[in-house]
Amino acid sequence: MLAGFVIGQGAVTVIDWHGFLGRKSGYWTEATTRTHKVTKPLIWLGLILAVSGGIILYREETLRGIPLIHLMLAGGLVLNGCWLSFKVSPYLLKRESAGQAAELLPQAWQRKIMLSFFVSVFGWWGSLFLLAYYLIEIYPVG
Repeated sequence: MLAGFVIGQGAVTVIDWHGFLGRKSGYWTEATTRTHKVTKPLIWLGLILAVSGGIILYREETLRGIPLIHLMLAGGLVLNGCWLSFKVSPYLLKRESAGQAAELLPQAWQRKIMLSFFVSVFGWWGSLFLLAYYLIEIYPVG
């Protein structure tokens, strides 16, 4: 589970920063298009590892409390990832092949991607903090 967070959240952090910088800069818009080709599979790998680790960690738990919240957050991250992978990514690649990779994205796309950014940040960081809290509850220090 932890490996999934390191890989997935690391890739998410990279692409989110690129996207944030690309809101006002053609250079960073183009860099985001190129970078997402590497980060997208890493995010999916991280999500798969995190969910697999969660299944192992919570195998003897009932589906309530933190395990349930983790499941809901994972579902939100999967939906967000599907939208990014199957809507935004093809759009960026189409713009790249048309020679428009360095042009700023239209405002409508920027707003949707910004919402996706918040889902991503809340989902990944929220899940990580919940995992830390859960582990502290199970294995108290001192």
